[in-house]
Amino acid sequence: MALTGVLRPGHVALRVLDMEASIHHYTHVMGLLETARDDKGRVFLKAWDEHDHHSVVLREADSAGMDYMGWRVDSNATLEKFAKEIEESGLASELSWVAADEHPQTGRRFRFTTSTGHVMELYAEKGKVGNGMPTLNPEIYPDGLKGMSPSRFDHCLLYGDDLDNTMKLFIEILGFTLTEQVIAGPDKLVISAFMTCSNKPHDVAFIRQPCKGKFHHASFLLDNWGEVLKAADLISRNRVSLDIGPTRHGITRGETIYFFDPSGNRNEVFSGGYISYPDRPVLTWTDDELGRAIFYHDRKLNEAFLSVVT
Repeated sequence: MALTGVLRPGHVALRVLDMEASIHHYTHVMGLLETARDDKGRVFLKAWDEHDHHSVVLREADSAGMDYMGWRVDSNATLEKFAKEIEESGLASELSWVAADEHPQTGRRFRFTTSTGHVMELYAEKGKVGNGMPTLNPEIYPDGLKGMSPSRFDHCLLYGDDLDNTMKLFIEILGFTLTEQVIAGPDKLVISAFMTCSNKPHDVAFIRQPCKGKFHHASFLLDNWGEVLKAADLISRNRVSLDIGPTRHGITRGETIYFFDPSGNRNEVFSGGYISYPDRPVLTWTDDELGRAIFYHDRKLNEAFLSVVT
């Protein structure tokens, strides 16, 4: 079945405290490629195997965190359809259109705020700049890759209060599939939801917390466990602030390491996981097994990992 509707996470816009330090981190340590700077001082980057113009936007500010997350949809007709359905649903607020080219090489974007307080946007057009190789008889990867060199921006984990209505918006309006969830207490309250618009374990995840609009991490894909271990070497070599790992998740089965950019925004690089087709059963974890669900090897919770957000 061809992907339709929302195709993939398209970009994440992050606030950073020191732009030059952040550019060094994201280009030399992580290995993203700078594609543009604009007259607002923003810097646009992409992972090497992404054909779209950018997937990361950095903006210097007084506080760290996420400004917004963007999603690519399959057509302008779909963009119009989703904008209308989101407005009619009452599940989002602060609805607006962002003009074409406000991001370089990007069409107009429909922006809204979820009930968890996160700004999201949908768009149908972004320029293709390629992955450094021809589309006819290409090599496996291009020359000159630096750092961890992830192949793509993969997902975000976000904290917010009204998880129920955010899940409704993503599942009932945008067509996402719930892949895994964590439930708590005798009422089996959903405290965490992992959702996909593709056949990945997740394209976005939310944790129920008594706050709005908090950012836990942005994640980038590596090929295999060996590349995760190499990322750990680079974290040590470059004196990057390590959060936790290398280790493995029970949820999603991903192999992972977490660390911080110079502004305190948490990054993840990971590999592995499973293929999730739409008819795959939802996997459910209970809160008494949350340690194993998050860190399968240690089987215990890490308070700093759960509590530190931007």
